Amino acid sequence: MSGRSWAAIGFLAALWGASYLFIKLGLEDLSPAMVVFLRTALAALVLVPLTLRRGAFAGLRTRVGAIVFLAAVQVAGPFLLISIGQEHISSSLAGILVASAPIFTVLLVLSLDGRDGATAWSFVGIATGIVGVGLLLGVDVGGDGAALLGALLVVLASFGYAVGAIFLKRRLSGLQPVGVVTATMTASAVLVLPLAALTAPAEVPGAQALGAMLALGIGGTGIAFYIFYTLIANIGPAKASLVAYIAPVFAVLYGVTLLDENVTAGTLVGLVLILAGSWIAAEGRRPGTARQAAHAPPRPLREPAVREAA
Repeated sequence: MSGRSWAAIGFLAALWGASYLFIKLGLEDLSPAMVVFLRTALAALVLVPLTLRRGAFAGLRTRVGAIVFLAAVQVAGPFLLISIGQEHISSSLAGILVASAPIFTVLLVLSLDGRDGATAWSFVGIATGIVGVGLLLGVDVGGDGAALLGALLVVLASFGYAVGAIFLKRRLSGLQPVGVVTATMTASAVLVLPLAALTAPAEVPGAQALGAMLALGIGGTGIAFYIFYTLIANIGPAKASLVAYIAPVFAVLYGVTLLDENVTAGTLVGLVLILAGSWIAAEGRRPGTARQAAHAPPRPLREPAVREAA
């Protein structure tokens, strides 16, 4: 990849890693539903003009049902689960747990397509990632029931990301990606609006919470998705998905330096296990070895993971 592509991946990872920080700040004055509504509505406002200029809404009129389903399982649902979860756990822990999404993607592909082409390393990766999640739930959460529930909600959100990625690949391929994400963000804002209205704050939120929502909606969601889909178009989904392995590191850095969150040795070990397990499971090979040659058995587990990191 070019230096420009690497710079774009680094910038995108920094944006997505900051999403958990902005969610945490927004939750000080806003309900989880309001956080989700504001970030998706702001993202749609950023993306709609670009989508109209490119004519990227073409073909979506006959896919309304699919768009609404995708919005529910990959955006509105996971965003809401993460926001609720972050009321009870740190932003850094949420960022790490979300990185388990590729593990669920591989498990779903195996269940849908069978084990043809799966390697022993695929299952090693799955097991490694699960151990990492279990370590975080046991060490970082411990016996705190509310924190455990919050962490499990974030893990469930990761499962939603995986379901959405596979659904997007199989049911909405052939459409312009920026059109799909714009329609999905718009639909997500509409879906969560009733709950957001019911939990609207009685007073005007503080400047910090409002600033966090602007940064989360415009930067961490709208601009971030635009950069992500530009990367997919320029370097392909496999290389673009590398951002998913870098963003959690930024989430931890922001949490420690800006929110004074505590990160233990167990947290770091869990992070390494989840990231390593996700990579090995998705690739089906040991780190440091080359990809299988063209004449080698097929590797159908590599589903392009099109997902939001927070």
